[in-house]
Amino acid sequence: MRYTDIMNRSGAFYRAHTNKLFSYLMRLTGDYHLSSDIMQETFARHFNRYRGEQNVPLLYRIAKNAFLDGIRKRKRETLLEKEHPDRSANPEQTVMIREEYRRVIRAMEGLKEDEREVLSLVLSGELSYREIAELTGTSEANIKVKIHRARGTLKNILGEKRYE
Repeated sequence: MRYTDIMNRSGAFYRAHTNKLFSYLMRLTGDYHLSSDIMQETFARHFNRYRGEQNVPLLYRIAKNAFLDGIRKRKRETLLEKEHPDRSANPEQTVMIREEYRRVIRAMEGLKEDEREVLSLVLSGELSYREIAELTGTSEANIKVKIHRARGTLKNILGEKRYE
């Protein structure tokens, strides 16, 4: 395969998965800038080591490992720093959406780490339960249980905070 063909395929792979991977990382980290950095590192690692390969579960494994590498280096930075406003929306609506997003991210911090990770992977919409099980090293049945528990816990946390 020629270099230009590899680069074209890599660009298409990047465009096809960048938004969902970024969303996964945002749910995992709660930090826009950290998620951006990890996403760039993920694609750089993927393209450098697996040139031309388009393996979505591998991409998410690399992202998870990049996230864990960052934790080891930084000992977890504070979450929810500056955000980039959506200039296309109504300013009042933008504030409401941002606040709701922050509330959900804070609520996800109340989940166990493994539940937060599994729920984030499911919400990315790119991986099946089987692929998530392989990625996390657990059974598919265990993944389903963790997702069910995480959703229930998240619902309780959000319900409690809504009326405070």
